[in-house]
Amino acid sequence: MDTVVELANPEQSLSILHMITQATLVVQLVMGMLMLASVVSWALIFQKWKMIREARRSADEFEDSFWSGGDLSKLYSEWGGKEASEDGGMSSIFIAGYREYSRLYNQEDIKRSEITDGVQRAMRVALAQEIEDLEGGLSFLATVGSTSPYVGLFGTVWGIMNSFRSLGVLKQATIASVAPGVSDALVATAMGLFAAIPAVIAYNRFSNQVERLIMRYEMFMEEFTSIVSRQSYRKKSADV
Repeated sequence: MDTVVELANPEQSLSILHMITQATLVVQLVMGMLMLASVVSWALIFQKWKMIREARRSADEFEDSFWSGGDLSKLYSEWGGKEASEDGGMSSIFIAGYREYSRLYNQEDIKRSEITDGVQRAMRVALAQEIEDLEGGLSFLATVGSTSPYVGLFGTVWGIMNSFRSLGVLKQATIASVAPGVSDALVATAMGLFAAIPAVIAYNRFSNQVERLIMRYEMFMEEFTSIVSRQSYRKKSADV
């Protein structure tokens, strides 16, 4: 009689906490994994959102300074400080390229193409570092988004399997006897979707934003390389 009364109590039977505590150990472990994955995903989502926002802001500010028509040496002094260089992004690429340009520019018997190639290599190294920072954590979001539904489904299948196995010890099988176990197991699928959906949305959005930032960086590298090439040509012409 107590069991019937407990099942008839909708507030208790429909409580998420009650379903979790009544689930089997394997299903509870699956729920715990999914809950942990969801918490880490949300923390990573806020971190990447802040990082990409700062990278776009820094790129806008640097481009305004770069195309203002000022001297590149002054721009390097302005953005090459410790506080400015910590922002990373486009300014770090410029700093790496201009530093290499300054080192090669005053060398004797160096070809114009060697200066340009050296600057490009330095900026490529800086770009690789920026890409690594921007893309860091995206693989985790992709993994959570693609695997969480299946992990939740595994917990649901396991819980339903145990519920039907328990019917073998009952003389009279009813919906009321199997429904609680099934509903508890279905919570695992819901938690899998709860973890996967935000991760997939964030991964797609951040991937698009990171790709756009990388394109901006590469366009700036091409433009700066052209400037370096023109200045190297003037130097070689003056030396002749």
